[in-house]
Amino acid sequence: MQHVRRERFREETKVEAKRIALEQPAEQGLAGISVNAIAKRMGVTGPAVYRYFKGREDLLDDLVRDAWHDLANTVEESVAAASGGERFRAFADAFRAWGVTQPHRYLLLFGTPLPGYRAPPDTIMAAHRTMSALLGVLPHEGEATARVVHSGRPARGPGGLARRGGSAPPAVLLTGLRAFSRLHGVLSLEVTGQFGPMGIDPAPLYRAEVESLILGDSGVRGSTRLSGPG
Repeated sequence: MQHVRRERFREETKVEAKRIALEQPAEQGLAGISVNAIAKRMGVTGPAVYRYFKGREDLLDDLVRDAWHDLANTVEESVAAASGGERFRAFADAFRAWGVTQPHRYLLLFGTPLPGYRAPPDTIMAAHRTMSALLGVLPHEGEATARVVHSGRPARGPGGLARRGGSAPPAVLLTGLRAFSRLHGVLSLEVTGQFGPMGIDPAPLYRAEVESLILGDSGVRGSTRLSGPG
């Protein structure tokens, strides 16, 4: 029983430390995440926090893992709840909502890389889940399956899309990457507050980009609509 209590306390302490870590960027940016500053906020010494994280990089690893899995869960659940032509809209809406409501986590994944930091390899598969969810709402033929470019391992998207040994047609992969780039382009400008000084409401701009992609304006010559059959 005592062991269980210790483990529960350990997990609660880690959760609290990560919560505080995600509040720090509002004041100093992502580069300002500091284990010692977290310890001060928690009312403990720096060495006490180092009992749960080997160092700042270990803390960042946990934050990145959590963010990727949370984003993947969010878009997968949204896509699974939609049908037909609404599945791409569901992905796009969930992607934007996640980024707008959690801007620091979004920037942790898609913002300027932190100097000297390299995300651990195990986060790659979590990142692939998000891309696979997107590829899963693109048009694909027969037994073609979605796998992120150069991953070397099948991405696990909704609906059993990923199968070992399968790969999506190059046109679908290219369409997916371009679609993601366009969604990310608008969303990143919104998350970083770039539209404010321009007097632009980002919501209808993002929606227009989504509808443009659905109509087939994906930048891939001869591509079909991103939403697939209605």
